[in-house]
Amino acid sequence: MDIDGFGERLKQAIGTDKPYAFAKKCGISESLVRKYLSGASIPSVGKAWAMAKAAEVSLDWLAGGEGDTCPGNPSNKAVNSEDDTYAYIPLYDARCSAGHGAWNEGAKVLAQLAFTAYSLRKQGLIPSRLSAIRVDGDSMAGLLEDGDTVMIDHGRNHLEAEAVYVIRLDDHLYAKRLQRLFDGSVRIISENKAYGDVMVSKTQLNDLEIIGRVVWAGGWI
Repeated sequence: MDIDGFGERLKQAIGTDKPYAFAKKCGISESLVRKYLSGASIPSVGKAWAMAKAAEVSLDWLAGGEGDTCPGNPSNKAVNSEDDTYAYIPLYDARCSAGHGAWNEGAKVLAQLAFTAYSLRKQGLIPSRLSAIRVDGDSMAGLLEDGDTVMIDHGRNHLEAEAVYVIRLDDHLYAKRLQRLFDGSVRIISENKAYGDVMVSKTQLNDLEIIGRVVWAGGWI
């Protein structure tokens, strides 16, 4: 174990992940992860292996600074293989997805969007939990335009903090900013101020279904 460089390598392996999110991913307490990052503590081989697996980096590299960053991780396939370099995210026809049941029931897959596995991994995203839909309408104009594509992380289907989520309300899908208020109610905010905010009281939250958090958006300019 290369004690002097471990904290820096761990920071590099975690990338843009928050310590608490990474800790949850590898089953180690956040306080320990922070100690490893600061150099105040060095993990056992078992914990180093768990962190290497979660970050999809080589244990040899993480623990001792030896070899390349990625090879050697049993969960990481050959990065030179074209099929392993990219993850393919289904783009659904959002205009077909209103109704009861699964959020995408009756929706057609329009295309498979290719993202590098590395970019998704560094954002802490798991491809199997992702999908994409097109924005319909101008209520989020200024942030999301009509026809833009957004990627949804279905693993984040609870209101964590103020952010943009895809929600289902009255059997229709919307991309909206959600804000939790002190009384437990939720404010649904449109970026386009021509549209007023919608308040969902604490007693009405069962009527608000969060499909997932928007983690990426793209469109033509």
